[in-house]
Amino acid sequence: MSLHIVFVEPEIPPNTGNIARTCAATDTVLHLVKPLGFNIDDKSVKRAGLDYWPYVKLEIHESLEEFLEKYEGKKRMFLATTKGSRIYTEFDYEDEDMFLFGKETKGLPKPFIESHKGFAIRIPMSADTNLRSFNLSNSANIILFEALRQLDFPGLK
Repeated sequence: MSLHIVFVEPEIPPNTGNIARTCAATDTVLHLVKPLGFNIDDKSVKRAGLDYWPYVKLEIHESLEEFLEKYEGKKRMFLATTKGSRIYTEFDYEDEDMFLFGKETKGLPKPFIESHKGFAIRIPMSADTNLRSFNLSNSANIILFEALRQLDFPGLK
């Protein structure tokens, strides 16, 4: 049993490092869709002190198109976006669900969100805030742990 976190063109290394650690601790598959705003070669990972990196179930994809070619229609994909019409807790999550998050500065591409509107989810936040959104890795953790909770934390103690 696995869930999947997908970071599309992440730009800030600590966000990816944070969610990679969560993925390693929860047996969640992490997908990174290029271009990346940083290096994840062995030298960079060791220098950053990411001693958990070998335990991350990691898939690298050259582009969003390549990722979609491999998975679209085979797994349910939820698009995390401030433009989502439904709150993330409104769905019943299933094994192998995928949660897609866009780059920190722009989110997911608008046409992609439009074509998957029924699965665009959001985390509620104050209407009075001047913030664009929550931090990327925090958002991924919030949504992932809701899915894990619904599935009764499979394989976790």
